Amino acid sequence: MPKVLFIKGYRFFFFSNERNEPPHIHIAKDDKYAKFWTDPLIVLAENIRFRNHELTEIREMIEENIEKIREVWHGYFG
Repeated sequence: MPKVLFIKGYRFFFFSNERNEPPHIHIAKDDKYAKFWTDPLIVLAENIRFRNHELTEIREMIEENIEKIREVWHGYFG
């Protein structure tokens, strides 16, 4: 499970067996979890227990780090 970023307690990662899915990023903090598609647009795909203001903050962090997220994804999966 490659970890991409760790910001403000949020862990950004993807699973190594997800080669057949479009580029995306998983986010976890405490008992909360979300998944965002990252290409071509940043879109919420799944949310468990994050509140709206947290999802907004997460989306902003993704936007600020989108080049790195995409670079790690494509570097890992080719």
